[in-house]
Amino acid sequence: MKTKFTLLLFLINYLLFSQEFPPIIKYSSAAYGAGNQSWMISQDAQNYMYFANNEGLLEYNGTNWQLYPAPNETIIRSVKVIGNKIYTGCYMNFGFWTRQSNGKLKYTSLSDTIKNKILDDEQFWNILKYDQWILFQSLNRIYIYDTKTGKFKIIAPKNGVIKSFAAKNAIYFQTIKEGLFEIESGKAKLISDHPILKKFTIVNVFPTEDHLLIQTQLEGIYTLAGNNLTHFATDVDAQLKAGFVYSSQHLQDGSLALGTVSNGIFILTDKGKLKYHISQSKGLSNNTVLSLFEDADQNLWAGLDNGINCINVQSPVHSFTDNTGVLGTVYASAVFNRILYVGTNQGLFCKRNQSSDEFKFINGTKGQVWSLFEYDNTLFCGHDSGTFIITADAAKSIFSASGSWKFEPVPGNKNQLIQGNYYGLSVLEKINNQWVFKNRIRGFDYSSRYFEVTNNLEVYVSHEYKGIFRLKLDKYLVKTDAFYTYKSPLKGKNASLTKFNNSIYYAYKGGIFKLNPKSKQFQKDALLSSIFEKDEYTSGKLIVDHSNKIWLFSKNYIHYFSASKLSSQLKQNVIPIPSSLTNSMQGFENITQISKSTYLIGTTDGYYTLNIDDLSFKNYTVFITDVTANKQNEVPQQVEIANEGSFHANTNNITLNYTVPEYNKYINSEYQYLLEGFQNEWSEWSTKATAGFKNLSPGKYTFKVRAKYANTILQNTAVYTFVVLKPWYLTNLAWLVYLLLMVAGAYFINKAYHNFYRKQEEKLIEENNLLLEIKELENEQQLMKLRNEQLSLDVDNKNRELAVSTMSLNSKNELLAFIKEDLKKTNQNDSSNIKSVISTINKNITEEDSWKVFKEAFDNADKDFLKRIKQLHPLLTPNDLRLCAYLRLNLSSKEIAPLFNISVRSVEIKRYRLRKKMDLQHEIGLVEYILDV
Repeated sequence: MKTKFTLLLFLINYLLFSQEFPPIIKYSSAAYGAGNQSWMISQDAQNYMYFANNEGLLEYNGTNWQLYPAPNETIIRSVKVIGNKIYTGCYMNFGFWTRQSNGKLKYTSLSDTIKNKILDDEQFWNILKYDQWILFQSLNRIYIYDTKTGKFKIIAPKNGVIKSFAAKNAIYFQTIKEGLFEIESGKAKLISDHPILKKFTIVNVFPTEDHLLIQTQLEGIYTLAGNNLTHFATDVDAQLKAGFVYSSQHLQDGSLALGTVSNGIFILTDKGKLKYHISQSKGLSNNTVLSLFEDADQNLWAGLDNGINCINVQSPVHSFTDNTGVLGTVYASAVFNRILYVGTNQGLFCKRNQSSDEFKFINGTKGQVWSLFEYDNTLFCGHDSGTFIITADAAKSIFSASGSWKFEPVPGNKNQLIQGNYYGLSVLEKINNQWVFKNRIRGFDYSSRYFEVTNNLEVYVSHEYKGIFRLKLDKYLVKTDAFYTYKSPLKGKNASLTKFNNSIYYAYKGGIFKLNPKSKQFQKDALLSSIFEKDEYTSGKLIVDHSNKIWLFSKNYIHYFSASKLSSQLKQNVIPIPSSLTNSMQGFENITQISKSTYLIGTTDGYYTLNIDDLSFKNYTVFITDVTANKQNEVPQQVEIANEGSFHANTNNITLNYTVPEYNKYINSEYQYLLEGFQNEWSEWSTKATAGFKNLSPGKYTFKVRAKYANTILQNTAVYTFVVLKPWYLTNLAWLVYLLLMVAGAYFINKAYHNFYRKQEEKLIEENNLLLEIKELENEQQLMKLRNEQLSLDVDNKNRELAVSTMSLNSKNELLAFIKEDLKKTNQNDSSNIKSVISTINKNITEEDSWKVFKEAFDNADKDFLKRIKQLHPLLTPNDLRLCAYLRLNLSSKEIAPLFNISVRSVEIKRYRLRKKMDLQHEIGLVEYILDV
């Protein structure tokens, strides 16, 4: 078991290689949407990158990738930007690409003009430029194209061409077993047939002031001066031989970048000293480097066997990434006695500062390290297990009762320190030149990760979940009688507290507050708080470095403030590095000044260093790369961007893409756009490099986009003007047609109105005449009505007369009947005379005479009634008709009885019989029926 533990310590101590490397941007084949391998790389004047890829020509503008398949759908082996053309070579074909008005590339073949001269199965691996000539090199021949005349010349060495090179004002190539040649006057001239150059493949030729530097695949680097070939010694000769150099690049600073088949990239100084060895274990995507290219910003591009990488060689940021997981997340760092110490969640590690030594684990410190504090020529380590004093690569524990957060000197006593622990505060004291634990401070038991001590022994403690406390220590640093809890500012996630320029500051998401020493209240600092107002809050961590700069962190930037030389106002500096790219541990950000201008910033997988004096950035240019337009629910189509755009009314969904062609890993470009004619104000800053507008109304629009890089707005503004045409029914011609139609319509409407009013007039006259006729008819009807009413009155009068007459007859008959009865009762002595009188009376009360008189009068008053009733009821007898007539006059049974010379009972019987003859329903009244006939 002991042996295994010793072996583990050995691995930890010696296998953690610790060189800091430039940032590497990795592009996988899935990210750029093409083949794994890229054989050659080039760049145009706009900083666009081009890659000769297995799937075709690959273009990258810093934002979007675009793949253009080879014309014959084969692997493109070579690419070279010359002027405004991108020359490529592939299987049995070579030519150039030019940008069209819509921003896309179009291919033109040159080899098709000499198709009969191209060898079968020939591939073109390299493209070179010399004055007006373009050279296309295959493994068999070199085709020289004259751009002025359009003619070709072919150089065909007997043993073929291994590779060709451009150096200064010369073109070189190597042939198998023959050596190195130069092309002069269109012919091959032998430069050197040295056995080394005949035996080993040359990868590249670099010119220097007085000789050529020749890089071979397996035998290292040589210098050729005249006929003398001498070996150029480097630090990595053995590794280069073993790694098989496949590609190389002479960098602008004089360095050499060498790409190998199995060991990544070596970057050497001009003296052959190793600057970087970047392999897969140190951040490279793959160890096989097929192509290398240095762009205009001195980034080194590597076409790998599986993907593309961009190395920011000149970046002021260098990173150390712990891919093994041995180091862990860095929480603290310090440079002490020329040793760099790094405290992580795995323990404390060290190495010589500014060296490529391996990190060494310091025994006894396994576990979480919270802080490193230098005081009185002693390095203190705040640890989860307590407090350690660090000497060189050894650690000594002086306190283990609780975890220790941080340390602060006691004002007025250089031999005492107050340390913040998990359980509150405690005191360390220097006795006999040795630091020892003295006592715990009673009366305050809260965890004290952040605290500051004033000159009168007041301690301010920030607790993330409790807020800010103020406590007064006794002069012996033994206890505090009470403590005050601030209600404002509030507690907050990732809040912190520190002392800067002799003032105590507290930071949380609500802002940054400064302690007023007189009122002992915190007041908001407008300048420092502005960083959280302008950018999203992630952490309130405040750090003060040895140069008296205060550092703060937000989502997209690192900020530091320093004292101004000309005023008391703090000077703000912004580093545009977002937390997402640096893998910072939010709330536990840490930054340490390791030299005058270099800072070490801990991350979750190592750390990176930043030289603030080198933070200068190029003024890039923003470009509109392409514009698409489409109808609703249709596929967008590329449109011309070189000239003003014009779109049909229904093709009014416009999308514009733009970019800043820069390739810095840690800095993202931000964009802001304005569409004049649609918007009145610029959009918010965003990293999104596209803008879309839907259902635009007809009109003229001007799209403007500007960019901000490294917190600086770039000088240029890209502009694109376009017009959304009116629909056909709103064009000028349409309006003219509408005008003519309106005039014609007005004419016909006017004519129609005239006709209408004439007809209306005629109709009105006709209606008036009709109304007059109707009026006359109404008058006639009124007259007839009056006549009818008069006739009705006459009838009523006659009926009344008839009724009166009938009643008179009835009265007469009653009187005569009464006299008749009295006469019958008189003395019989005068019987003859009485009988005579009775006879006379009977004659006067005969019904026949009365009925005849009545019938004649009734017929005059109510004509045809008796006929109508007879027609309705043919079975009625004259007596029945007579009764109907009396009922028609609405006479009662009592009034009818004398007219029939019968009793009332007999009249009722007659009425009953009459109902039966008429077959009337029970609910129908006899009199009502007769009156309605």
